[in-house]
Amino acid sequence: MVRGAYLAVAAGCADCHTDAKNGGRPYAGGRALTTPFGTFYAPNITPDLDTGIGRWSDAQFLNALREGVRPDGSNYFPVFPYPSFAKITDDDARAIKAYLFAQPPVRQSNRAHDVGFPFSWRFLQNGWKLLFFSPGPFRPAPERGEAYNRGAYLVTALAHCGECHTPRNWFGATEPSRFLAGTSHGPDGKAVPNITPDPESGIGNWSGDDIVTLLKDGQTPDFDFVGGAMAEVVKNTTRLTNMDRRAIAVFLQSVPAVRSPR
Repeated sequence: MVRGAYLAVAAGCADCHTDAKNGGRPYAGGRALTTPFGTFYAPNITPDLDTGIGRWSDAQFLNALREGVRPDGSNYFPVFPYPSFAKITDDDARAIKAYLFAQPPVRQSNRAHDVGFPFSWRFLQNGWKLLFFSPGPFRPAPERGEAYNRGAYLVTALAHCGECHTPRNWFGATEPSRFLAGTSHGPDGKAVPNITPDPESGIGNWSGDDIVTLLKDGQTPDFDFVGGAMAEVVKNTTRLTNMDRRAIAVFLQSVPAVRSPR
């Protein structure tokens, strides 16, 4: 259970699935997620049998993360970051499920998404997946060290950093060639910085210790503090082990540098 709790923190499950702004119960859903395609509302992932995921099998949970498919066979919209979660290992996914099923069930029906035609048609996601979705799981690079591979797993799978820090195309898919290069149209329309090692527009002048400090305390090298969505992320990364924070730094300093507007 302790392992599942740690993984759920790393994945930031509570951030999206708790409507903290309106006093919502943990994991009971309802948080509004504003996108160019409309407003999506995170579902209830407590183990309530009728309004949550209490009837889900391990296979259904894995299928949601692995393929972005609901128990009824329809598609999730990629506002749920299954393109990243697809890389989570089966053991980690099952540990997260066990942790969620140990939480208090909350009876709260899911709110319908406020998404217009044709983006509300779930079957269109079949075409989106053919074009933009690459199934997992994560595969370590044997030529790289342990710290790099652990950092790669955290960044690309569990912590799904690229979902916010990578620009998206007109179809809402991340652009692989600009991985982690930042965007002016991030969550809720807010700008998200470049975290590639580009020295001009990214974090190329940061040391590994600088990255670790930000993940632990939210403080940047110029003694500012992160805000907005990243402040929520830091509430999670501050609970990671220092070894995992260091692994994230190793990986971020190893990705290709990409120049982008400041």
